[in-house]
Amino acid sequence: MIDLTGQKAIVTGGSRGIGRSVVLALAAAGADVAAVARNAEALDQLVSEGPAGHIHPVAVDLAAEGAAETTLAAARDKLGTVDILVNNAGVTRDGLLVRMSASDWDTVFDLNLKAAFLLTQKVVRIMLKAHKGAVVNVVSVVGQIGNAGQVNYTAAKAGLEAFTKSCARELASRQIRVNAVAPGYIDTEMTRAISDQARQAMLAQVPLGRAGTPEDVADVITFLVSDRARYVTGQVWRVDGGMVM
Repeated sequence: MIDLTGQKAIVTGGSRGIGRSVVLALAAAGADVAAVARNAEALDQLVSEGPAGHIHPVAVDLAAEGAAETTLAAARDKLGTVDILVNNAGVTRDGLLVRMSASDWDTVFDLNLKAAFLLTQKVVRIMLKAHKGAVVNVVSVVGQIGNAGQVNYTAAKAGLEAFTKSCARELASRQIRVNAVAPGYIDTEMTRAISDQARQAMLAQVPLGRAGTPEDVADVITFLVSDRARYVTGQVWRVDGGMVM
């Protein structure tokens, strides 16, 4: 069993889906977790579901001006320091290339890529002083293979993957590990919104024959932020049931 007792973590997009499962998994392993999301009510519900005293809500819109500073200040007030950062917050604004607006492009890039850059930049300064830390960025298999109707989302996720590898090279000498997890078809609110036809088409591409669960992804992230992955950095771990080989 992975033991994260005493570790302090920030998880963005922590109120639902993959982020929610990551918060619960890290807290169950003993970490103190600042769960970051816009929905304060959902965060309060999450606190009540986790182990007492381990989940700390931080209600922030990461797309807002100055959100990185606000998030880090609130997290440090609750945690004291930061050992682990999971950049999971994301948004979609799907549409075909020829019809996509510049605002839909910017909205997706601002949250999926720029917000991760800004928060990582600030958190890493704390990790540099401590000579240790673990960062995991949640990307996507569609950032590797492309997906019609998602030129903005796939480009942002591909950018976050490259960001992961460059950060890993920059920070390895200070014992800060940076990895990414690329989920495939995971059963979340976002994927439940697609049509049955699209869902069946996606499942047909998964050799394991089922959609993944948020817990499937959370388990991999929990491993990557732990000492059991102490010799792993700059990697992109696909959690996709074999969808991309």
